[in-house]
Amino acid sequence: MKFVDTAEIYVKAGRGGNGALSFRREKFVPKGGPDGGDGGKGGDVILEAVGGIVTLADFEYDRRFQAGHAGHGEGAHRTGSNGEDLKIFVPCGTLIRDADDDSVLADLVVPGQKFIAAHGGKGGRGNSHFASSSRRAPKFAEKGDAGEERRLNLELKLIADVGLAGFPNAGKSSILSAISGAKPKIAGYPFTTLSPNLGVLAVDDAQVVIADLPGLIEGAHDGKGLGLQFLKHAERTRILLHVIDLSNDNPVETFHALINEFKEYGADLASRPCIVIGNKIDVEGTEHNSELLRQEAENQSLRYMQVSALTGENIPELIKAVANLVRETPAVKLEEEDVNMIQELPRKQNRKSSREPVKIIRQSDGSFRVEHENFERSVSRINFEHEDALQKFSRLLKALSVEEALEAAGAREGDKVYIGDVEFDFEPETVT
Repeated sequence: MKFVDTAEIYVKAGRGGNGALSFRREKFVPKGGPDGGDGGKGGDVILEAVGGIVTLADFEYDRRFQAGHAGHGEGAHRTGSNGEDLKIFVPCGTLIRDADDDSVLADLVVPGQKFIAAHGGKGGRGNSHFASSSRRAPKFAEKGDAGEERRLNLELKLIADVGLAGFPNAGKSSILSAISGAKPKIAGYPFTTLSPNLGVLAVDDAQVVIADLPGLIEGAHDGKGLGLQFLKHAERTRILLHVIDLSNDNPVETFHALINEFKEYGADLASRPCIVIGNKIDVEGTEHNSELLRQEAENQSLRYMQVSALTGENIPELIKAVANLVRETPAVKLEEEDVNMIQELPRKQNRKSSREPVKIIRQSDGSFRVEHENFERSVSRINFEHEDALQKFSRLLKALSVEEALEAAGAREGDKVYIGDVEFDFEPETVT
């Protein structure tokens, strides 16, 4: 399976159903009252974390998602059916950002955790809602609201118990193969591992997930090479195994450079429980380098082990040490308030008060656009196919003094005016 750890998708919730324009019609009741039902609610788009998925590859080509639209209201006060919710399944460890401002919207860590990425549109009200003592037969009903839409950036941070850390060609893939059931592609040249490989180490009744992560280069914390991809996956591991190639000229210097990358990146990676592993003791002349690395690790109060992934020397001891350290180290968890926060974000709210004045923008073609969030939403709900729709529209214009604002901005009779998706010719004081 191809490993993909980033993706951009577009999600759109379902539109709310239109309210019904209907009047009660029964035998011997020639003038029944309004009985138009409400439209249903549009379907939500929901992202849900599930186990068993380890990549975002499903989103490489399928990037647009649409929830179901709601049914329209009917007579006899019948409410339209709600639109069908759309569930999108993502791997545990998926971070969700708004693609427009890069803000973090949710962090789905455990199976079953959900995030409503786009709320379905509210259903329009039927004409029965608008009956009053002065308006006994309202001949209009509302249209349903459009569903929310968003562009989202998905970023996968692997949730593994153990992370294999090291510079290219240190032998991390070989160690993963030696201590677990994984069979990664292994070759004797730098940058072999370009995406994380996962293995499972079964010890007694425990299963330990091990991630062999893309190799670092110096300056990784600044985004050089594959560094940031590596470091973000390391954030959620319980422990780290620092793999150092003993056949290199200066393994101690390599070890310092590796630790420095963790310190510069932050996220407490430098203080994460770890084991320093000197690999390739099968290579002739590595005894001296191994002893130097052992001394340096012990100077920093770190455990050191020397192994050969090729011959299997000391691999059983490494397996036991890794299993014990994982048992002693709790899993990385989010703060409680963060977990609660990301379960569901509130529906987008209209921040502009209905009492605030409208904003008039003169466009390059000489037309005018009226901007006011609540007013635009109210206008979008008007169904202009209904008989009394223009009267409702006129009342909205007067409530916010829109005609006066247009005239002050230089609008003249016959000029094009836009309110949301509604277009009309400016004819002041002609509608009462």
